[in-house]
Amino acid sequence: MAQDTSSTKTTKALDDYVLLGRSGLRVSPLCLGTLTFGEQWNLGSNKEESKKVFDLYYERGGNFFDTASNYNYGESERFLGDYVSDKRSNVVIATKYTSNTTAMQKDIRLNPNLGGNHRKSLVENLDESLKRLNMSYVDILYVHAYEFRTPIEEFMRSLDDAVRSGKVLYVAASNFPSWALARANTFAELRGWSSFIGLQTRYNLLDRSLEFDLQPACAELDLELFRGVPSPMVFLPENIQENQTPVQVGMNWVQQKPGITSPLIGARTVTQLEENLKSLEFKLTPEQMKRLDEASKPAEIPFPNSFISNYDRFIRKNIEVPRKFEAISTSCNFGRINL
Repeated sequence: MAQDTSSTKTTKALDDYVLLGRSGLRVSPLCLGTLTFGEQWNLGSNKEESKKVFDLYYERGGNFFDTASNYNYGESERFLGDYVSDKRSNVVIATKYTSNTTAMQKDIRLNPNLGGNHRKSLVENLDESLKRLNMSYVDILYVHAYEFRTPIEEFMRSLDDAVRSGKVLYVAASNFPSWALARANTFAELRGWSSFIGLQTRYNLLDRSLEFDLQPACAELDLELFRGVPSPMVFLPENIQENQTPVQVGMNWVQQKPGITSPLIGARTVTQLEENLKSLEFKLTPEQMKRLDEASKPAEIPFPNSFISNYDRFIRKNIEVPRKFEAISTSCNFGRINL
């Protein structure tokens, strides 16, 4: 088999800022996830080691940080708040609410209303997050998960109130089904509320399920995708790697996919962060991207997407498909994309 053309070297860096979704906010092309800030979940690092990771990212020009009210039971937000205390205007901080930390711990009394997407949960979790972060506002507040209990119009109105209060600048979604995402933003647009500017979700070479429903929904709603789950270790096709690690190749593959803005990276150590950042220093060739697409192609295509491959036969071959639907056109093999 012929060898792949060498991947292209680039000079892309953390200070090559990109626009975040449907906003004018400028963020780094990689977002630093801070779930590893803290040791309460036995996944991360202490305050001193976490500070080294923060410092390297920030010194390289990074300005976008992602946390959540429940990460390490609040330790992540406290660490991050201390690190940015003299840098608030220079950074973009995203946090999340939905999880109930009292339900996650056995040694404290359960507060049933501390979790969920309802108004009381939002107000109390946001206030506590701001205290831990030691700031008056967050740039982005995510609904951490769609939990099938709170009416969509309730949390969208509550989010809009948070924006109007000045405690939140933008709102976004995480771990949402496509139908709930579409209904939420339709409510917001019709009623003049703040709409979600993006979706944080799972996407990597081993899990491409978002291409079947969530990606087309985001394309239609003009939402950006923030890939929120790190690339796993994968076995790559022969001759794909040159001087890059599997993690770097997987990250670069994600960065080239349509609709993806500022994928999340997570690191417990400076060495791990350095490895992630090197994914900005090259660009996989179209041939390499194609080979990775083929190697990672999902074994099963769910209905109705499995029927889409018949469109060329029923409608006509070679009819142009809008570029925003490139992912579904490619995965289901129909239509033509003008590049």
